[in-house]
Amino acid sequence: MTMNRRDALKSVMVMMGGTMIGATAIMTGCTPENQIEGLDFDPDDIAFLDELGDTIIPETDTPGAKATGIGSFMVMMVKDTYDGDNQKEFVDGLNKLRKDFKSANGKDFVGAPAEERLAYLNKMNEEFKASGKDRSPKVINMLRDLTVLGYFSSEIGATQALNYVETPGKFDPCMPYNKGDKAYAI
Repeated sequence: MTMNRRDALKSVMVMMGGTMIGATAIMTGCTPENQIEGLDFDPDDIAFLDELGDTIIPETDTPGAKATGIGSFMVMMVKDTYDGDNQKEFVDGLNKLRKDFKSANGKDFVGAPAEERLAYLNKMNEEFKASGKDRSPKVINMLRDLTVLGYFSSEIGATQALNYVETPGKFDPCMPYNKGDKAYAI
């Protein structure tokens, strides 16, 4: 039995408690009413998102987020599930991230070493945590949530990074667990 991506995303969102931006649209199946007309991302934007995702979940003994096509996944989620305000926040945040990274490091994010990219994103995340009630820059939270959701709901994430058992299967209440085993995919 196969599950389509929409059903898988609904399951993940229910598990996460619907805390992600765009969760309402995913769970109800409705497109937000006030979306940006004609919002489009070019191949350079998708490549940039691939690099951002791969910085968040890099290749190790399993493929990284880039291998799952995370940039295209993020674009689909932003276009289909985010309302206009969140779409604007995402696009403005990406543009600011690009510009600020280049001015701080003297090079584009895409061509920079992984250590510099990770340090910059960690700095953004710390700013987000320290920003208090109004939480800024929100784009780092959006990028992290979209990367984790896209990666672990992809075939690569579910079968290579997680312990995948095809369902439906038998109920086994006493599954053996050894320290260091992978978590199970849903």
